[in-house]
Amino acid sequence: MTGYMADLPPARFNLARYCLDRQARAHGDRTALIVVNRIDETSEDVERWTFAAIDERIRRMAAGLAGAGLAPGERLFIRMGNSADYAFLFFAANAAGLVPIPASAMLSAEEVSRLIADSGASAIAWDGSLALPDLPSDVRLIDPQGIAALARCEPVDYADTAADDPAFLIYTSGTLGAPKGVLHAQRAVWGRRPMYRGWEGFEDGDVMLHAGAFNWTYTLGVGLFDPWANGLTAIVYTGERDIAVWPRIVARFGATIMAAVPTLYRQMLKYCDLTPAALAPLRHALTAGEALPATLLEHWHETTGRMLYEALGMSEISTYISSAPSVPVKPGAPGKPQPGRAVAILPVEGGEDPLPPGEAGLIAVHRSDPGLMLGYWNRPDEEALVYRGNWFVGGDVAHFDEDGYLWFEGRNDDLMNAFGYRVSPLEVESVLERHRDVAEVAVGEVSPRAGLSIVAAFVVARTDRFDPEDLMAFAAEHLAAYKTPRAVFAVKALPRNPNGKIRRKDLQRLVPSREDA
Repeated sequence: MTGYMADLPPARFNLARYCLDRQARAHGDRTALIVVNRIDETSEDVERWTFAAIDERIRRMAAGLAGAGLAPGERLFIRMGNSADYAFLFFAANAAGLVPIPASAMLSAEEVSRLIADSGASAIAWDGSLALPDLPSDVRLIDPQGIAALARCEPVDYADTAADDPAFLIYTSGTLGAPKGVLHAQRAVWGRRPMYRGWEGFEDGDVMLHAGAFNWTYTLGVGLFDPWANGLTAIVYTGERDIAVWPRIVARFGATIMAAVPTLYRQMLKYCDLTPAALAPLRHALTAGEALPATLLEHWHETTGRMLYEALGMSEISTYISSAPSVPVKPGAPGKPQPGRAVAILPVEGGEDPLPPGEAGLIAVHRSDPGLMLGYWNRPDEEALVYRGNWFVGGDVAHFDEDGYLWFEGRNDDLMNAFGYRVSPLEVESVLERHRDVAEVAVGEVSPRAGLSIVAAFVVARTDRFDPEDLMAFAAEHLAAYKTPRAVFAVKALPRNPNGKIRRKDLQRLVPSREDA
């Protein structure tokens, strides 16, 4: 266990101001953001934004939000596609003292409606590119014309918020089924400081390329918060999904660090002609969201000559365990606690006394960490499950070795990992069981073959006309793409314990073998 964090932010603190105001004053003409809308072998469509330009735009939009009657502390739901305006609106809401809710573009209109109701959002910003649910009469709609008008207002100063004031609200799957809101404070960005050296390995002049979309908190945090707080350039791609663009962007714009999920690095190795020369500017790459297989790490290093530095994190605190240029990689382990973090392994059955190296238990982070969430939005029952005295205890099971490296051993609950998102099987089951041909259904994370993990549904059919493809189409209408099962299996019965509860760990044995297929 590392020592308790003592590096606390000032009492008056604003996330957007911390990321942008200092940089705009010190070196406003420096490029802060490169938005690559399209790039091919012969042409490109690129936006370049300086720190001064972004700072002014955000303060103009903040003025517009306040002028629209939105008061500090009110929630603003962002329902927009992948464009720079998404990020600008997020920062502008924070700069106005509002609480932005960055939501995935993959959410269905039905899911958006539920989150708006749960969050009590006062307004929704909508760019016209995504399906919009019927809105309650008390929820204001900021449409595309309204979003454009925000940037024409006279700029105001950043809100005079306290470090513990709410800064943003994100939704993640809950252990009790429905998505829960994770409320973060303004100090959350200050709490990311251990990542700068303990994972990202920043140096002066770095250029950070993040492979995610603006609406993903992984992109907002690692792709924007962190480089901007250090006066560095960020790159985000908004064009069509084409795996070949990533080496092209690295070479064209001089990206020195790249961040993505392991799946993307695997695809790059498979479909791109990667060589050390093809990634010449790149110093190293970062990966998070899902476990990094040792074989992928080895293949990437052998092919590119660069290291992949992994991090383990959660929605409640972002990353806190990682390898880095200063923390040698140990294949199979995500790394060590970042310097300044207080991380321990506590017994699954209870208690606050950390376990010694080699003994498995639940990963716990000390509640003094400024990066830790304020709490779950109106979820006292779920909040009570994760606090144990002075510790925040998540559902990850792991142990430390004698060298201080953490070894992940899985989840202590049923939450699944889908493309870097935590997904509750209960939430998916509640949708699938509404299908007319489903009598019983169980959802779990299974491995149809070595090195591949997917979300799958196991169905006891109500009728002979049951069609797995029809059920997957039904799911796609009501669930975000990452929550939709990638496979559906018809079974005669679901594995249950004597009390009737589904034994999800036994779902794997119901997956047909290749010989059976």
